[in-house]
Amino acid sequence: MKKLKVLSTIMVTILIMFMIVSNTFALAPGQVNVAQNVNGTNEIVGIGGQIIGILQTVGVILSIIILIVLGIKYMMGSAEEKAEYKKTMIPYIVGAVFIFAASALADMVYNFVIGI
Repeated sequence: MKKLKVLSTIMVTILIMFMIVSNTFALAPGQVNVAQNVNGTNEIVGIGGQIIGILQTVGVILSIIILIVLGIKYMMGSAEEKAEYKKTMIPYIVGAVFIFAASALADMVYNFVIGI
């Protein structure tokens, strides 16, 4: 029975590998013809930049407000409440780092893509 399971697992894996393989027709990076000044691209880039700026500003403001509220609750809380607030601080800090680093990461990706 165990040999049958192993054999069937191997057969399914091989079948999946053959099903995934397909021909890909692509251009080399030097062969891509990038159209410059396509109609409407400047407006789309401008609107996208405004939306990202607004979202980042709202995210920063909210993260600062939440930090203030958690700090006040931490100072006023009992020992048990302080332990609970410490547990909630870790996800908050991770989220705040993502919010603050999002624009820098997006800028790095944009500059990388433009550089290609």
